[in-house]
Amino acid sequence: MKQRMRVAASLALSMALPWAWAEETPACIEVTVGGYKTPDYACLSRQMGNDPQAASAAQRAQEALNVPVNERAPNSIGLATPAATGVRMGNTFGNSVKPQRPAVPAGSSPLLK
Repeated sequence: MKQRMRVAASLALSMALPWAWAEETPACIEVTVGGYKTPDYACLSRQMGNDPQAASAAQRAQEALNVPVNERAPNSIGLATPAATGVRMGNTFGNSVKPQRPAVPAGSSPLLK
């Protein structure tokens, strides 16, 4: 009786092993050419793609990229902001329509002598 149980257990184990081995992903192979290692990026991507939360994370990232234009920040769509205009105009912002410019250097040209 014990011998039959052992035979049945070994038979069941031998039948289950091929399915267990089939589920394993093959190891990624790195190739060295001229002293530089080049990993198999397709294999690494397959290994990293088994995350069950990856689909929801990708969907949230896509939704973040598709923000309507009227809800985007002004500087992300090329509009002038008060801070950028203040930097461009200098200390004349709000006082003049002409931007601040450095003073003309005083002095004579050495070429005119």
